Amino acid sequence: MARSGTALTLSDEIRQRFDEFSRSQKDVGQYIVDHLDETAFHTAEELARRANTSSSTVVRFAQALGFEGFPELQSSARDEYRRARENGNGAAATEPANPPLFPIDQTEFEAVLAADHVNVEETARKIDRDEVAAVVDLISRSERTVLCGTDQMAFFASYLRHLLMLLDLRAEVVASPSQEGLARLGRVDENTVLLGFSAGRPHPLVVRAVKLARNRRAATVAIADATLSEVAKLADHRIFYSSNSPAYVRSHVALLSLVQALAYGVYALDESAYADRIRAFKLK
Repeated sequence: MARSGTALTLSDEIRQRFDEFSRSQKDVGQYIVDHLDETAFHTAEELARRANTSSSTVVRFAQALGFEGFPELQSSARDEYRRARENGNGAAATEPANPPLFPIDQTEFEAVLAADHVNVEETARKIDRDEVAAVVDLISRSERTVLCGTDQMAFFASYLRHLLMLLDLRAEVVASPSQEGLARLGRVDENTVLLGFSAGRPHPLVVRAVKLARNRRAATVAIADATLSEVAKLADHRIFYSSNSPAYVRSHVALLSLVQALAYGVYALDESAYADRIRAFKLK
């Protein structure tokens, strides 16, 4: 099957047609959009592993876009990636490159550290200042902040809660559909700010929590590693972090930095007042 000609980039076409895809194909699509460099150079099998799906799903996704198979999709990804690099590096082409952190023949250990370095850099490049400022302001003024994240995301929700509690701000965590967790969601109202954490396909609890918060006129924030995440599409505000890793699990280094930066952003709004709150909190 030949793909009809189009002026759209691969990423743009995926964004435009995202709602047409099956749930597993959406996983592939959102991973390609956010990790175009990996799509350009990895095999279908490796891309499937990183997107938590099967290689056959990757192939079917390519065909759903009108490609004959994955090699043709990969060629399109390489063209887009090459053009993006040329456009981004044109003005700085004559400047000396920074020496690499590690040699080309990286060990597995060094490759993971190098990927984490890139993740933090990529996260910083994609940060929207206005979105961050809005989220920091919401948290600082909120009567109650609810942090919803399951599995690994529960750790980061709990850590942000700890940082906010040090500032004497009321924060609660919902990490499972337990009776206690559902009761906390049941108290969400227009004076609440709800932050939903997700990595890859969001947990149904996080999706339901964001929908509930929207229905109750609460402010909602998505912190996600996929720009096409369902949680990101539902939330009022969204902050993206990069989680690319050569390892068998996603990297959460950039997410940790993001959580700490958000808390510091709140603190920096009124350092002297928050410093007094921290001292008072530690004396409790």
